[in-house]
Amino acid sequence: MSLPSPTGHLALLAAEFDRGHDVWRSRTGSVCVAGPDQARAVMGNRDALVADTSDFYRTRRGVFGDRTEQTGIGRAARLLIKRHLSDHRGELAGLVADRLAPTSDWPDAANLLVLHHLRDVLLHPGAPPSVHAVLDEIVRRGVLAGARDRHGAPSRFLFRRRAHTALHREVLARRQRGRAEPPRDVLDVVVTGAAPEAYVPDLAEVYLSFLFATVGSIGFALAWAVLLTATHPGSRSAHPSWIVREALRLWPVAWLFARTPSRAQLLGGTEVTGSDRLAVCTYLVHRHPAYWERPDEFLPTRWSGSVPDEAYLPFGHGPHTCAGATVALRLLEDLVELLTRDWQLSVTHDGDGPQLGPALAPPRFTALLSRRDVRPGGR
Repeated sequence: MSLPSPTGHLALLAAEFDRGHDVWRSRTGSVCVAGPDQARAVMGNRDALVADTSDFYRTRRGVFGDRTEQTGIGRAARLLIKRHLSDHRGELAGLVADRLAPTSDWPDAANLLVLHHLRDVLLHPGAPPSVHAVLDEIVRRGVLAGARDRHGAPSRFLFRRRAHTALHREVLARRQRGRAEPPRDVLDVVVTGAAPEAYVPDLAEVYLSFLFATVGSIGFALAWAVLLTATHPGSRSAHPSWIVREALRLWPVAWLFARTPSRAQLLGGTEVTGSDRLAVCTYLVHRHPAYWERPDEFLPTRWSGSVPDEAYLPFGHGPHTCAGATVALRLLEDLVELLTRDWQLSVTHDGDGPQLGPALAPPRFTALLSRRDVRPGGR
């Protein structure tokens, strides 16, 4: 079964990349950045190259808080999730059996599995049932691949207003109760880690960023790893960490980072100004032929040796690198290990390309899982 091909905006950028120019003015209207050095300069804000530096903490009103607040919230959330994963690691095998076998529809199955596993750390069991219901609907309407297209604009508007109202009330209630020690969930981390005068809607948006980064991004990355492993049978014996890293290289979930130049300057031989929009395309960085051998192939074994770290940016780069990268990798590797060790995997899909959005999701496919220790006929 062949690999998916890029579609839409991604296909246009891939077609424009002539492998000779690492930065160019794209027909999409942005300045595309595909060179690893230039990508790291933009993402790391080398020499104050860009005016905006954060993706995760960006709200409708701008960037949330100062760097101290961002770092504190990120560290506390990471520790909380890491502790949860350690305490509940033994539940993963049963979760895979219950929610994925014998057949499951992906990538939704991956997103919903991650939600189930991280549910209590995202929103503690004692939170109001109405807030739990809103959380589930946010995932169904806003996180699952293609979900937003299944609802009309009026329906999306009304739901956003209802969801934000519920979250704002919960944020205010937690402020009034005071600091929870230790924090019960990620929402506690956001509320108590922010300045007392922080704008309530901003806190809700930061919390939603954590929801999208865990349920959305980790789920999509797991789905890519499953799809690629199932369609490349020879890769199943590879170490789970190699499979995960190669899946993130070939199909990075965070595939496009937008930035604005801080001033007129040359970037990779292209003149850019403050009115331009830079688009760092990690999909192209990860397939740059000057850095990767056989860049368009799924080869987990390449990770058994040295790899060009400078051309690998699945979680961004610089001070705003994804705060949850390490815990995301740990959960992904645990799940891939279970799936490749305990289950026979096969998939069917209709040959569609990836689903483009803020995250790069795989095409829809059905996975069939059968236990390795069960022979046909149950013997």
